[in-house]
Amino acid sequence: MRKQFGMPEGEKLVNYYSCSYWKGRVPRQGWLYLTVNHMCFYSFLLGKEVSLVVQWVDVTRLEKNATLLFPESIRVDTRDQELFFSMFLNISETFKLMEQLANLAMRQLLDSEGFLEDKALLRPIRPHRNISALKRDLDARAKNECYRATFRLPRDERLDGHTGCTLWTPFNKLHIPGQMFISNNYICFASKEEDACHLIIPLREVTIVEKADSSSVLPSPLSISTKSKMTFLFANLKDRDFLVQRISDFLQKMPSKQPGSSIGERKASVVVTTPESPSAAQDVLEQPASPSSTLSGCRSICTQVPTASQGLLKLFQRNSSTEVLGAKGAKEKMKEESWNIHFFEYGRGMCMYRTARTRELVLKGIPEGLRGELWLLFSGAWNEMVTHPGYYAELVEKSTGKYSLATEEIERDLHRSMPEHPAFQNELGIAALRRVLTAYAFRNPTIGYCQAMNIVTSVLLLYGSEEEAFWLLVALCERMLPDYYNTRVVGALVDQGIFEELTRDFLPQLSEKMQDLGVISSISLSWFLTLFLSVMPFESAVIIVDCFFYEGIKVVLQVALAILDANMEQLLVCSDEGEAMTVLGRYLDNVVNKQSVSPPIPHLHALLTSGDDPPVEVDIFELLKVSYEKFSSLRANDIEQMRFKQRLKVIQSLEDTAKRSVVRAIPGDIGFSIEELEDLYMVFKAKHLASQYWGGSCTAAIRRDPSLPYLEQYRIDASQFQELFISLTPWACGSHTPVLAGRMFRLLDKNKDLLINFKEFVTGMSGMYHGDLTEKLKVLYKLHLPPALSPEEAESALEAARYFTEDSSSEASPLASDPDLFLPWEAQEALPQEEQEGADNEDVREKRGEEKGTSPQDYRHYLRMWAQEKEAQKETIKDLPKMNQEQFIELCKTLYNMFSEDPMEQDLYHAIATVASLLLRIGEVGKKFSVRAGRKSRDIACSGDHDRATAATVEVESPVPELHQDTAWEPQLSAAGDLQAKASGDTHLGKAPQESQVVGEGGSGEGQGSPSQLLSDDETKDDMSMSSYSVVSTGSLQCEDLTDDTVLVGGEVSSHVAAAHCEGTVDADWCISFEQILASILTESVLVNFFEKRVDIGLKIKDQKKVERQFSTSSDHEQSGVSG
Repeated sequence: MRKQFGMPEGEKLVNYYSCSYWKGRVPRQGWLYLTVNHMCFYSFLLGKEVSLVVQWVDVTRLEKNATLLFPESIRVDTRDQELFFSMFLNISETFKLMEQLANLAMRQLLDSEGFLEDKALLRPIRPHRNISALKRDLDARAKNECYRATFRLPRDERLDGHTGCTLWTPFNKLHIPGQMFISNNYICFASKEEDACHLIIPLREVTIVEKADSSSVLPSPLSISTKSKMTFLFANLKDRDFLVQRISDFLQKMPSKQPGSSIGERKASVVVTTPESPSAAQDVLEQPASPSSTLSGCRSICTQVPTASQGLLKLFQRNSSTEVLGAKGAKEKMKEESWNIHFFEYGRGMCMYRTARTRELVLKGIPEGLRGELWLLFSGAWNEMVTHPGYYAELVEKSTGKYSLATEEIERDLHRSMPEHPAFQNELGIAALRRVLTAYAFRNPTIGYCQAMNIVTSVLLLYGSEEEAFWLLVALCERMLPDYYNTRVVGALVDQGIFEELTRDFLPQLSEKMQDLGVISSISLSWFLTLFLSVMPFESAVIIVDCFFYEGIKVVLQVALAILDANMEQLLVCSDEGEAMTVLGRYLDNVVNKQSVSPPIPHLHALLTSGDDPPVEVDIFELLKVSYEKFSSLRANDIEQMRFKQRLKVIQSLEDTAKRSVVRAIPGDIGFSIEELEDLYMVFKAKHLASQYWGGSCTAAIRRDPSLPYLEQYRIDASQFQELFISLTPWACGSHTPVLAGRMFRLLDKNKDLLINFKEFVTGMSGMYHGDLTEKLKVLYKLHLPPALSPEEAESALEAARYFTEDSSSEASPLASDPDLFLPWEAQEALPQEEQEGADNEDVREKRGEEKGTSPQDYRHYLRMWAQEKEAQKETIKDLPKMNQEQFIELCKTLYNMFSEDPMEQDLYHAIATVASLLLRIGEVGKKFSVRAGRKSRDIACSGDHDRATAATVEVESPVPELHQDTAWEPQLSAAGDLQAKASGDTHLGKAPQESQVVGEGGSGEGQGSPSQLLSDDETKDDMSMSSYSVVSTGSLQCEDLTDDTVLVGGEVSSHVAAAHCEGTVDADWCISFEQILASILTESVLVNFFEKRVDIGLKIKDQKKVERQFSTSSDHEQSGVSG
């Protein structure tokens, strides 16, 4: 498979299936390969080959359907195509596996969690040859998730196995058939009938596991006793001995704090019992069996805090006696008595039998005295609280005094949490709420804090202690409402999509109207995120929360449908969204709970009225009854299936939003079109995701952080950038391209974190593709200066940096104006030395600050940065530092490599040789002037040095004027140059410096005139024919054959440079400016044409996608069949 599709070793095959791919109306029989990150199909039939590669992260729709054209088919949609596969031998198994893999991919996009193989999964003694280890791993994951969701168990619970059996239910004297599930900490039972019976037995509660005698009535019975004096009788167990052994093994592995276990035999039965010792008895007493038990062993907050031991409602309850409450109090007493009878018949605590009778009691309303206890049991929060004693107190202690963005948001919202309730009108309730929210933000920094968490948590604190409220919040955020409370509220958007789908199914005539008005997206988030607590009177909404903790999100969806159904007639005649929101808001404001014993709490939601008709009150219990009668066909499994389908849509829609946001953040002058930017973004994102697939050794910094701004979420490192640079750059340099890519990466990595974001990436690409000749040459010029040029690439890069930062003369300043090199020396001497040094030192400090990634502490520095960002000033050519000898040699090497594949290769080689020799002489004459000026500024007293300086001054009879001052100087300069060249012969001090001086004057202009005005092309070629043609005549110059000694062959000057380079030293007085390089290149039209030639990046992107499919380093959204 890897060879067929070019997958690397890191890509793992999960399974493969025989099927047909419908290409048009013709089925192509072949094989469907499902890997962790890709779906691949290959067919070779009748000489025609079909090959498909689709990334799971690109899938926007995955469903199993049956149509007339495609019977029993699986449909896979991406943004660009629809794929149909059919004729599976086992379509259900295939589709289930595809769902799992697509779900893993969506999880990766959501929170950057890649697939990690479960190392703890037991390997079979005799592995099936047709089932891979990954397939077993994924099957085990699916079973674990279903098991945990069904019984509300902690996230780390692993299912060990399950078997069919019957359970004797003493309350109705029946043997109920079902399945027994065993994990490392729990024994659970689920009846075949959904509401018949559910049972959860924590192993920490088990005291005896005993094999009873078999009979015709009870074959292979197993008795399990608990600390709460309850005994559960299972029968019809197929492999009872093995089952008892597994339970015994798990009991022995229980934490040491749990009572010890021993195994003994009595009448051919295995007994697992607790040794009756004082310490064991004490442990049993300390381990509470239910939330109603004493919590002294679990209380971990200091007793000085009143909310550590009871809910806020008990602290702030007023006038709750039965005499005062009257009929409401009597009703509440009846509810409590009904629950007490239920506890007597069905048990109390975690081991309670949960039946249809339990649901009936929940729907009738939980008494306020039992609400906190039952919420803990039904949500599974009690299990985690008992098994993590002291955890909440540790979090509170660790998070106290810590400051973060989450704590800032929490402080802002504290006083907005149920301000109408007296419990939160004082510091006691506010402090408890602060501690719970901060502790959870510290526990789960990926969620941190999200709006609406404060409203839900405040209600939890009313009915439970701080620790209980904390664990209820954990159950809500991490299990019951997955992905609801993150930065993008993905879970709420997913359930909003389910709500829209259910509206189409149950209320089709209202669905289209609601879509037109856009109401569903407005109402559902507030309804779902706060469980109606923010839109409905508190005493009514809390009844919905009761049902939610027992049945999950199903109740919320049913109630939402019932609300729309009750207001259908009014909604159908609404003309806009505002009117529809008024109708629904008025209805919700008047949902009342006439049985509430608490004093009415004013609902701060605006009371919306219309007309003179008084609002009609709606009883919350009647609303719940209607929701169950009309929409009870909803099943938890169906909701999970719909969640998967909607999750694909929501996450891909969020990815599209992120793409548009990132593209909008790119400046308009970048040069690329919107379509090109979007294509580049997809390639960039795919490269980042590739590191998640196969980059197991990647640092944590490269992993995506969804809490960051969109622009910073996807980033790539140097190796990934190098791959993209090689495939997308218009400057192909053969084997030298990776070197150039490394320099570009260092240039773009402004903050030195070894990662670049998309904006930085596009900036680098734009510099090569867009802009005029000057802008492109500026990019190329910067690639050969620090920080782009690393010390390892140039032997004397450190010396060059020292030259730029330590020399105090104005000529050596990296930001000195380039024409200063050719100003009359008398004018330079007239400048105050102190002013030059002061400016120099400031530039050096600024340069050092930029290179180190640090900034001066002076506030003016930040003001300058802010001004630059606001004004978006462009860098001018005068801002570019000068280039030393070693850097210039590296630039020439890059240019020679750049032309190796161009059709005008020979002409370009000739042109660059001419330009290089020309620039070399400019640097040499600049060196002479620099030495002379340095000596004058330092007032050297040595007479010998003074004589030589005078001689050098005599050679230059008159100062060279600026190019723009007087054009009458030009013929005189040309004639003087020719005369000096003839008079001095071939000497180093005569010909080369004078020739370079004249040409240098032309190269120092600011683009106002062409250097050809000073010297004609023919004269230049005549003077330099020996040096330039000696390079080209060596044959077709290949990049590999080019050495530093042959780059700049220019008579004695070239040999001098080569000798200096071979010695590993840099001529510190030699430098060249960008203006001189630009002016010299403008003399060669073939070079100008090369850099001004436009290259279509769209073709490069398409080629990149083909390469990615071939080597599978990644793939983009535009997947298509590749026929051969």
